[in-house]
Amino acid sequence: MARFLPVSNPPSRFDSTMLEYDDGEAPDAEVTVYEDQSKSILSANDSPDVGFRWSVNPYRGCRHACAYCLDGGTPILMADGSTRDLASIRVGDEIYGTAVEGAYRRYRRTQVLAHWQTVKPAYRVKLADGTELVASADHRFLTDRGWKHVTGSECGRNRRPFLTTANRLIGTGAFARCEAMTAEYERGYLCGMVRGDALLKTFRHQRAGRANGDQHQFRLALVDLDALRRTRAYLDRVSIATREFVFKEACGSHARMEGIRTHALGNVDRIRSIIEWPAMPTRDWRRGFLAGIFDAEGSRSRGVFRISNTDTSIVNATLDSLRALGFDAVLEPPGPRAVASNVRMRGGLREQLRFVHMTNPAIRRKWNLQGSALRHPKRLQVSSIERLGFDLLMFDITTGTGDFIANGVVSHNCYARPSHEYLSFGAGTDFERKIVVKPRAPELLRESFEKKSWKGELVVFSGITDCYQPLESKLRLTRGCLEVCAEYRNPVGIITKSPVIERDIDVLQELARVASVRVSVSAPFWDPDVAKAMEPTVTTPERRMKIIETLAKAGIPTGVSVSPIVPGLNDDHLGDVLERARDAGAHHAFYVLLRLPGPVKDVFEKALREKLPLRAEKVLRRLREAHDGKLYDASFGARGRGHGVYADTIRMLFERTAKRCGLSADELTQYVAPSTFRRPSKHGQTSFGF
Repeated sequence: MARFLPVSNPPSRFDSTMLEYDDGEAPDAEVTVYEDQSKSILSANDSPDVGFRWSVNPYRGCRHACAYCLDGGTPILMADGSTRDLASIRVGDEIYGTAVEGAYRRYRRTQVLAHWQTVKPAYRVKLADGTELVASADHRFLTDRGWKHVTGSECGRNRRPFLTTANRLIGTGAFARCEAMTAEYERGYLCGMVRGDALLKTFRHQRAGRANGDQHQFRLALVDLDALRRTRAYLDRVSIATREFVFKEACGSHARMEGIRTHALGNVDRIRSIIEWPAMPTRDWRRGFLAGIFDAEGSRSRGVFRISNTDTSIVNATLDSLRALGFDAVLEPPGPRAVASNVRMRGGLREQLRFVHMTNPAIRRKWNLQGSALRHPKRLQVSSIERLGFDLLMFDITTGTGDFIANGVVSHNCYARPSHEYLSFGAGTDFERKIVVKPRAPELLRESFEKKSWKGELVVFSGITDCYQPLESKLRLTRGCLEVCAEYRNPVGIITKSPVIERDIDVLQELARVASVRVSVSAPFWDPDVAKAMEPTVTTPERRMKIIETLAKAGIPTGVSVSPIVPGLNDDHLGDVLERARDAGAHHAFYVLLRLPGPVKDVFEKALREKLPLRAEKVLRRLREAHDGKLYDASFGARGRGHGVYADTIRMLFERTAKRCGLSADELTQYVAPSTFRRPSKHGQTSFGF
């Protein structure tokens, strides 16, 4: 049975290790914690690449609450080029996200994996072109300088990249409002479609035995059934019945064509009446006409929008309607080998999307944006960020690309949310508010130590996640487990980035006295610009050195983990990190070459090209040099060190620099003989006075 507890939670909730607490205390925030009633706490590891066998992690599931959310009325770009309000998006829908390819970010179709809602304080972001976005403070948008939160600060506990008026967002800007398809719209659509692509004619000839041999014919045949069915439905609504037929079967590369037709004189005359040019076209008629003529004669190829026809009246009506609706359109007369004139619309993808959203053509295959490049034009510069002063019901989605297009700009989502469902929780507010912990972790560890099979081997905190995440400030589970290790004199290794460890100096000193303890502080980057780009809200390298200094002065064996080494990015700063760690009092060091298993390769490359585009190719080339032409080699012995000349160079550089600095260069946490382990007397246990 789950129990609810109020706990501390940082305002930047993407990685608990990305914080610096000036006063050593985590900020106050309410989250919901569920108890994991697992009966074990020790996790065994059998990988020969890891320098320890046993690890403890008191926390599982989501360690920190992500809060990306937008107003439910925000229009989202669907895979067919249309838009739909965020609130009405559903799991399984196809929409557009983005992916980085070479030097450009391009549109990519993706699926909605999760959808949820929550209530958050609302902010309005305004852009220079009039685009408005209502979002929570934690939501992130893609700018010309990378991903930025709506709000933040440059220092203190709210430190994180945030929007300023110097930023430009990526995309096209605000989508056009979808307007109703009225009766006038339908008449305009029929005019464009019938005049553009149908046969509407009376054939006059004499037939033997009959006074009148005239034949009246309306016929429309298309490959695209959506346009055909729309035309038939609009004709049905004005009582013009048509019959379906197969115009042409598929043959070779030619698709099957189906059609509708009628031969009744009354129907043909009524169609002629409907498609007459109006003396004073209404806005709705123009919208419908443009949708119909584009379905019939329009094209969008290589990013160029054209509507072609040989009929001067159709060409003039098209040009006039586009201009009347505010589009920049020009007439291209026929070329030397052509007979049709082209009406070309200018303004790029922004205007093309405005056209499709305003006119709503039926044929969607012409609006395939897959592979089209995105831009960050000056008109998308942030003009203001305003706190609205009230909370709103907001929505968010998770997609396969990790982002989506919200009112014309690239919007981030939390790709980790669906994984929370593995814990029988939802991917929405559950992910944000419900964190799973092992409250019996100290008790379970004591039970494991009491088993006759336990021989006092090294225990590492933690092999996967940081055991000093913000929850630890309140729950003190890691501290409780360390107390148990001190009682049993069991050797301990700790890997962390968090200053919260400084709170437990007294327990660590006791462990150092009665058994063995080694702390490794992770500090992969030294260059502040690179560190900010790759770990934008992480505790600074200097602050991590202060952790080493504080622990070392307290007599706790402390070292530095230069992990991961990213070839071409931080390998040339190995010396700086090791020398500064030595000066802070470190006594050991280790490194791990960047590992990119499975889909992590794509995630890393995408982030690298976004944040450090000028260095991306060098980094990827060096990684391949260290893995025999691949970005990653999963084989034992190679995945954490690499192989080949470049990998050997990194290894020798690290070992020689560590030796020069007087640091022992060993694996993650050197195995410690279990000679200190002993089970405490049943009559009393070690006390730390708390």
